[in-house]
Amino acid sequence: MQLNATDYLIFDEESGTYIENPEQVVRDDVEKHHWLNVLKTVLKDWRLYLMLVPMLLVFLLWRYFPMYELLGCFKVTDEVKPVAEQFFSGFSYFKQLLVGAGTLTTEFWRAFRNTFLLSFYGLCFGFPMPIIIALFFNEIRSNILRSTYQVMTYLPKFMSTVVMTSLVMMLVKQGSLTSGTGILSQLLVQLGLISGDTAYAGLMNDPNFFRAIYQISGIWEGAGYDSIVFFAAIIAISPTSYEAAQIDGAGKMSQMRYVVLPCILSTIVIMLITRIGSLLNIGYEKVLLLYNPNTYVTADVVSTFANRYGITGTMKGLASAAEMMNNVIGMLLVIGANTISRKASDVSLY
Repeated sequence: MQLNATDYLIFDEESGTYIENPEQVVRDDVEKHHWLNVLKTVLKDWRLYLMLVPMLLVFLLWRYFPMYELLGCFKVTDEVKPVAEQFFSGFSYFKQLLVGAGTLTTEFWRAFRNTFLLSFYGLCFGFPMPIIIALFFNEIRSNILRSTYQVMTYLPKFMSTVVMTSLVMMLVKQGSLTSGTGILSQLLVQLGLISGDTAYAGLMNDPNFFRAIYQISGIWEGAGYDSIVFFAAIIAISPTSYEAAQIDGAGKMSQMRYVVLPCILSTIVIMLITRIGSLLNIGYEKVLLLYNPNTYVTADVVSTFANRYGITGTMKGLASAAEMMNNVIGMLLVIGANTISRKASDVSLY
């Protein structure tokens, strides 16, 4: 392909000669001084960019540098040698987890099932609660009362996981000779939902109650804080939309259904996609503090499985393979949910 002068020059009728296209001159100048302009912008707003340094350090130290250790999934585990010098073992750890014979494979699939079930129940019961709470906040007309209720619902999020799990253990603690059962256990006994023997043995020692306790405590901890995003989307709705609905005779419930929910639908979809992306990423700290060998059958998740065999055990390569499988499946869930949302509602993350 040959270029001619007329491809980047224009004819000036007044002078009768060819001159450079002014638009092309501007584009060339911008491209030539691109990095200089970037440097000027950084120097102008250097305080804002300085605030990004801690975040970048956190991502480098806790997100990118640990990726190097993922090579341990494909190497023979040897704590003496660094990962790069270990021998390549292929997909032996993955085969051992997926199709291996023995208790290890059984425990892994049990942990994977528990991870999915805990996350799925959290998605079904935990995701709608912040939306409901935000709708209730929007109906409170007194700013003082609304602020008070918001602080009360946000507060559990700012408690450490250790404090929160300790409170849960106290509420459902087992009986002893010196002290009785927890308040919640006593209430369930009075309502006839559980027997006195079950309460005395401790709800946290019964695998049938672990998932319910985990989900209820999770909603109590995070529903109020998660409602901030939805409440911000609700207060951004134009008052004229409510006025038009009132003229048409819509009551409070009708306004929620036909005005509020459609206006915040894009926010709900985006938050749902991000929630699906973390579907298999259970916060193992909470599970680690709540579960015990008696509840492994319903409480053991992939993260605690990897912690038990990798950190406290000697099978670090096997634990890394389990976590890597968990993360890969989570990535595929994000891509799938985003694709479905983009085709169904034209709302997506990317």
